[in-house]
Amino acid sequence: MTGQLYYEGVVVGGEITTLLKQPTTRQLVMWAGASGDYNPIHYDKDFAQSRGLPGVVVHGQLASCFLGQMVTDWIGEQGRLKKLTLTYRGMNFPGETLICKGTVTKKYIEDGQRFVVCSLWTENPKREKTVTGTAVVTLPSRGS
Repeated sequence: MTGQLYYEGVVVGGEITTLLKQPTTRQLVMWAGASGDYNPIHYDKDFAQSRGLPGVVVHGQLASCFLGQMVTDWIGEQGRLKKLTLTYRGMNFPGETLICKGTVTKKYIEDGQRFVVCSLWTENPKREKTVTGTAVVTLPSRGS
């Protein structure tokens, strides 16, 4: 995080600071323990290949958490993530860089709160979108 983001500093069409992640098979095992998702496609290469996959795949929820991290890093400590809605579109693999991106699609004020809506996605090294979604955040005002 580079500092606090304020509502007045956000423009529709602006980009969220990109986050690069490089999940490892060790991280996938740790995620399985934390999340309770012990599907062998996430840690057993032979099992994953027996199911027609090229190898172990990254948990969709882990890739989604990377997007959540990108947003919360961007909004700063005084910002609040109000809603995160994501859809899995493809697979990511350990050892590959996941590129987390986003853009601002809307700003509005309601009941005294300053809302920002963002379009989010992860890309694999082929630039294919593998997770897509939307985040709604509130931000402080420079005047408050």
